[in-house]
Amino acid sequence: MNETRAGTWQAWIEPIGDDPEALSAADIARTRLAAGARLGDLRRARLIEISGSARDRGGVEALLHDSALIYNPHKERCHVRRDAAEPVPGAPPDTRLLLVTERGRTRRPAIERWWSRAARERVTAREGMVWALRFEAGADAESMSRELGTLRDPRHGLFCNPFAQAMDASGARAPVPWIGDEDDRAGRGVTR
Repeated sequence: MNETRAGTWQAWIEPIGDDPEALSAADIARTRLAAGARLGDLRRARLIEISGSARDRGGVEALLHDSALIYNPHKERCHVRRDAAEPVPGAPPDTRLLLVTERGRTRRPAIERWWSRAARERVTAREGMVWALRFEAGADAESMSRELGTLRDPRHGLFCNPFAQAMDASGARAPVPWIGDEDDRAGRGVTR
C-alpha cells in the first residue's frame, strides 16, 4: 500500500519481554478488585500518533525505526497503523482497549522537533498509554473494563486517575486518530 496523503500514523510500542507494570496491575486487578476477578490477559502499549506527515508507510516506518527517541528496538517492538480497519497488534477481537492520557500533556515537542529535522515535515506528535484487557468467556468485558479503568477508591478502578488523566475506551479496532486535541487544553477533559 502506497499512501501519500497527509494524515495520522499510529506507532504501537510494547515491551518485547515481560512487562512488570502490566503483571503487577493484572495481579492487583484479579486479587483486589471485583471487576478484575474474570480478567484473563492484560497488556499495555505506548501509543504515539504522528499527524500531518505526507510520507508513505515505508517512509514513516523507516523514520520510526531509526529513532532511539521513539523506542528502543532492543527492549520494545513498534508496529505502525494508518487506518482503523488495520488490526491493533496483538489485540484479538474480544480485546477491550483503554487509552489513558495525561491531561494537558499529550503533545511530544521533542518528537515534533526531531521529525522536522529528520523528515523535513512539520507534524504534531501525541502520546498516551493503552491498556489491552481480555476477560474470561461470558464476562461483560465492556462494563468490566470501564470499571477497572477509572480510579474511584481502593476497590474501584486502576488505570486512570480522573484528577490528572483522561480515559477513552474502544474495542479491538481502535480509531485513527485516537488521541484528541482536547487532551492538550490544560484543565479540560473528563473521563470519557
